[in-house]
Amino acid sequence: MHRRFDIATRGPGLTEFTRDVANFVDSASADEALLTLFVRHTSCSLLIQENADPEVRGDLAAFFHRLVPPGDDPAMSYLTHTYEGPDDMPGHIKSAILPTSLQIPVIGGRMALGTWQGIYLFEHRQRPHRREVIGLLR
Repeated sequence: MHRRFDIATRGPGLTEFTRDVANFVDSASADEALLTLFVRHTSCSLLIQENADPEVRGDLAAFFHRLVPPGDDPAMSYLTHTYEGPDDMPGHIKSAILPTSLQIPVIGGRMALGTWQGIYLFEHRQRPHRREVIGLLR
């Protein structure tokens, strides 16, 4: 069983879509399975992260912005892929560092996430995008 999740981002940062994935798993009526999520883009990532304190999401976004600054930052002067804007190649770098797929066990018909874990799309580009994530349950 598979499903496409369409996720609207508001620019850089983490967008949670745990509830949508949980509804998909629930509709599958699978007692035990493995859920795979895969993002179909090269300038965003997928994460399992704390969903209780929004400061965690802000701190993660700030850390990765410092780790890989925009292409017009002097520290990034070595970049050659710059024609799509100063956020494009840094988005590809972040996507190469972070996961673009996740595997989550399903036990007793529910995702085996921890109490404070949520599923996020991490947008690395500056402007809003519509992103596609494919979910496959086996």
